[in-house]
Amino acid sequence: MRVRNIRGQEKLRGSGEAVKLVSLKTGAVEEAAIVADSGPVLLRTINRALSTEWSTELHELLRRGQFSDLKRWYDREGRELLSRWEPRSCRYDEYAPLYRFPRKICGIGMNYIAKAEELNATPPEQEPICFIKPDTSLIGAGEAIVLPGQSERVTAEAELGIVIGKTCKNIGEAEAPFVTAGFTTTLDMTAQDIHARNPRFLGRSKYFDTFFSFGPFLITPDELPGLEKLAVETGLNGQVLHRNTIANMIYSPWFIVSYFSKMMTLLPGDVIMTGTPGSVAIREGDVAECRIDGFEALRNPVIREA
Repeated sequence: MRVRNIRGQEKLRGSGEAVKLVSLKTGAVEEAAIVADSGPVLLRTINRALSTEWSTELHELLRRGQFSDLKRWYDREGRELLSRWEPRSCRYDEYAPLYRFPRKICGIGMNYIAKAEELNATPPEQEPICFIKPDTSLIGAGEAIVLPGQSERVTAEAELGIVIGKTCKNIGEAEAPFVTAGFTTTLDMTAQDIHARNPRFLGRSKYFDTFFSFGPFLITPDELPGLEKLAVETGLNGQVLHRNTIANMIYSPWFIVSYFSKMMTLLPGDVIMTGTPGSVAIREGDVAECRIDGFEALRNPVIREA
């Protein structure tokens, strides 16, 4: 098996209840929390109460290989314990991105059959259109998408995001669930007028600051209604404009993980966007939105660069 550090080929998703994690703003610090039935509980609070030593930053939790242990603890006793605790109250503006500095932010384009047909373009067989974004493009729920002065037409696209949980290289589709920590909501922004000038400008059209939003929830796949049944919706100002299900992807999430692993080593915390059911043009004053079954909606207001 070509997956590193998998004891007994154990799936990160486990076999118990789904675990939801968020990062919350506590003053100048952004800290990881488990979303209990009654609300989020900071890992710092759990450490203090139980003398555990979980990392209190989600990226570090993944990087240090603690995610599987946390999941096992939650399945074994954590859920019951947390149900007795007083959770932290949380406003939407207290959500942080899951973390700020993933090593890689990857994406593919035109992955829904209807989207490819709309654009009259189908990716070559077994070769999805792919790109990478810098971490300077990253924002979280409630943070502003800034329209750059260089562009007059920017679009937002809702996408299911995959969060890598274990280091892997050259894996097959069957191995992909073993390295996946979970899923999240994402918004991918594109300066469409820049891309329209020349197809080679795809990367340039996606690199701008604030052009990638993700979170607020990371959810392990356990007991989701079935990955293929998940609906992904692109919304604008409270209205859903595009909707499709994972079953209608050209390339499945597990294919996508395998595909990228054959180009580069994937690391804990790497994020992969899986394509959009449709894009919406965004303007100053708008609120772009990604909605996926079972997740808190990801919403970002839109402002114009000063």
